[in-house]
Amino acid sequence: MNLFQSIVLGLLQGLTEFLPISSSGHLLIAPALLGWDDPGAAFTAVIQLGTEAAVLIYFCQDLWNVTRTWVRSLVNRELRQTPEARMGWYLVIATVPIALIGFAFQDQIENAARNLWLVSFTLIAFGLVLGLADRIGTHMRRTEELSFSDGAIIGLAQSLALVPGVSRSGATISAGLFLGLQREAAARFSFLLAIPAVVLSGTYELMKIVTGKEHVGEPLLNVAIATLVAFVVGLAVISWFLRYLTSHSLRVFVWYRVGLGCLVLGLLSAGLVS
Repeated sequence: MNLFQSIVLGLLQGLTEFLPISSSGHLLIAPALLGWDDPGAAFTAVIQLGTEAAVLIYFCQDLWNVTRTWVRSLVNRELRQTPEARMGWYLVIATVPIALIGFAFQDQIENAARNLWLVSFTLIAFGLVLGLADRIGTHMRRTEELSFSDGAIIGLAQSLALVPGVSRSGATISAGLFLGLQREAAARFSFLLAIPAVVLSGTYELMKIVTGKEHVGEPLLNVAIATLVAFVVGLAVISWFLRYLTSHSLRVFVWYRVGLGCLVLGLLSAGLVS
């Protein structure tokens, strides 16, 4: 894969990571449509570090308050019921399912799950789930009103995103909407929740590359540039998406997912992609 292709995939990662349309699915579909090689799970995991760096920058003040208060609450009982300390525990609880499942099924995720037929079906199916959640959710609750059970449920939903095409943000936002969260609140929690899961997986893949246990298949300079592009674009998308959700539904993303899934299914059936 040359530098231009890496930049395109970095751009695609930045555009799709935070929208409920599946970045991993797009990073499989785009190369197939353009006749490029599959960049591989390692490449995808590493450039996701760029978009997670965007979350760290955008929510740096929130993250600092949550981390500081959560750590202090471990020894100061009076702080344990503050919104920041509870948010810290919610993020820990919600990260456990994806960490355990991802470790247990890493071979299947990196190989068998990278299938365009599966991606097409999950784009459609979970697009419809997103539409249902947006339609029947009450959109009343704020992140301050989350409970430990809410964190566990959203964490289980996040683990579904180990299958390409599901969309990590789509699954967690859908779960949040089913639980009655406001659209923007569901998205904010989804973005914060992405940090430990994606940073852990990306760092794990990066360490395998550095130690020679895994080969990304691309020049490291291309991977670094793709990661930088993903960071810059992802930062802009976070800001735009949160503003968009204050006055819009998620309907456009539902139709996009269903349309893209049907298109890829048609191309697969016709033998035009594989």
